Amino acid sequence: MTFKELGLNDALMKAIEDLGFENPTPIQQQTIPLLKSKDTDLVALAQTGTGKTAAFGLPILNKLDTNTKDTQALILSPTRELCVQITNDLKKYAKYYKGLMVTSVYGGASIVNQMRDIKQGSQIIVATPGRLVDLIERRAVKLSTIKTIVLDEADEMLNMGFKDSLDAILEQTPEGKNTWLFSATMPREVERIAKNYMNNPVDISAGKKNEGAANITHVYYSVNSRDRYSALKRIVDFYPEIFGVVFCRTKAETQEVADALIKDGYSADALHGDLSQGQRDFVMKRFRNKTLQMLVATDVAARGIDVKDITHVINYNLPEDIESYTHRSGRTARAGKSGLAISIITGRDSGKIKDIERIINKKFERGVVPNGFDVTEKQLFHLVKKLHDVSVNDEEIEKYLPKIYEELKDLSKEEIIKRFISEEFNRFFAYYENASDLNSGSEGGSGNNKTSRFFINLGQLDGFNRNSLKDFLAEISKVHPRMIFNVDVKGSFSFFETESKFVDTFLGVNKDDVEFNNRKVSIEASAKRMRDGGGEERRSGGGGFNKGGRGGFEKGRREGGSSDRSGNRGKFGAHRERKSSGGDRSDSGRRSFDRKDSGEKKQFGKSEFRKNKY
Repeated sequence: MTFKELGLNDALMKAIEDLGFENPTPIQQQTIPLLKSKDTDLVALAQTGTGKTAAFGLPILNKLDTNTKDTQALILSPTRELCVQITNDLKKYAKYYKGLMVTSVYGGASIVNQMRDIKQGSQIIVATPGRLVDLIERRAVKLSTIKTIVLDEADEMLNMGFKDSLDAILEQTPEGKNTWLFSATMPREVERIAKNYMNNPVDISAGKKNEGAANITHVYYSVNSRDRYSALKRIVDFYPEIFGVVFCRTKAETQEVADALIKDGYSADALHGDLSQGQRDFVMKRFRNKTLQMLVATDVAARGIDVKDITHVINYNLPEDIESYTHRSGRTARAGKSGLAISIITGRDSGKIKDIERIINKKFERGVVPNGFDVTEKQLFHLVKKLHDVSVNDEEIEKYLPKIYEELKDLSKEEIIKRFISEEFNRFFAYYENASDLNSGSEGGSGNNKTSRFFINLGQLDGFNRNSLKDFLAEISKVHPRMIFNVDVKGSFSFFETESKFVDTFLGVNKDDVEFNNRKVSIEASAKRMRDGGGEERRSGGGGFNKGGRGGFEKGRREGGSSDRSGNRGKFGAHRERKSSGGDRSDSGRRSFDRKDSGEKKQFGKSEFRKNKY
């Protein structure tokens, strides 16, 4: 079936042709012919990304009377982003309509301007429930002329606590109106609305109840809790052309993950409710323009992200509400395209995976977090493909070629290729050369590379921060900094982790009688309780101490090397190392540590352990 067969008016058909639409989606095929020709209530079940806006928007526009400025249609959506998206889509469909006004009203924007626009006359209002109730109470909007009301993403509006607002709005609308309810899932509260506010609605479904889209592949990676962020980076590096959304549970976690990704050189930004409307608009503009590669978002903020060509959805944590998984995964595989939904889980999440499988009626694949070789190989051939496909501006580059040819005349074609690739490849290879296995399943560590945790009697009071202590440990042990991770700096002491094969190396530091500021450096194995929460942590040799609260313990828990990359990834996405700042020092004098070796003290200035030489 084509759009021409749906019988829409000429103005709409011209706009549809301009947009390049030819064939309606299944939900559009079922709703448009029905709603444009018949006055009826409707309950439509369709997954996110199946073209629901056109499914209700085109019939509304086809019936609209532009000779009057009375409000004839009201569309309710759960978030401002979706509200704006629907408004923009309707304006595109109505490109050739004269005298049509579509007004979007939502929190975070000037209510005075919204009241003014409504007063001037808007045939269609697109609104979030909370802001619309505010306008009703101010008597700034009249719903008595409404002929059609649409509840878009009805399940999500109820999940967000808009039940009372929806009831208040629906009670203000005239009895003879048509109510069209669109939802991806059908919980009991949505069924209650259909029962209480609709008359003999027609039921239409473009899929099974609560089922996920068929063209999405669902994969989960099981890791230890402390490796969650490292696994995220590893997965992103394995998909160099990723254009995706990373979902987090809370606003704080969203900002933390986004900040960490930005610091580590990834093209990312955060979207959550604590941002101003201007900030949210700016982030979304960058994401839509693809100047951002990854959007880190909460469920609420991400509602309404109708962005084309999203390749991946990554669940940094599974949602608390299992049904929200359908909405998250629906951000990808839109308009019939395929997509990948990835979940990073720990062992305790396995039950949730099974629950989600029952809801979406699809099986998850268990993925293996790529190892360093896999990632390096993937990035290498991505670089080769980019090199092969790059467009050459012959006119601009021509004047530089003679000097380039002269400089490279002693190299063969094969040597030039190898050196060009190596220039970008070597940094990435060095970063992942000894990368640990992040897949869960081994005691106390990541996969096959077991880890051990240590106590050291140096901390912030000695002038150390996470980076400078890491460099110090690398210097006194001769262990590569990438093998030292989860450095947790306290006031007068710190913790760090390394692969278990280095246990003897670090404990051997005690035998070398290393001193810092005339104080003997002591490193001991640490026995750790309650790995993922607060509670007590103690040195295995005795002498316990209390540790309260999760915040300080979780701060900065990253895979070794994550702090060694700047915001510059280069063409190859290579992790460029940055110089450690060394943190704030408590004095401006020379700090040193001594290694007693064969009866002689070796003096080290602060620059020798502050500078990241690796």
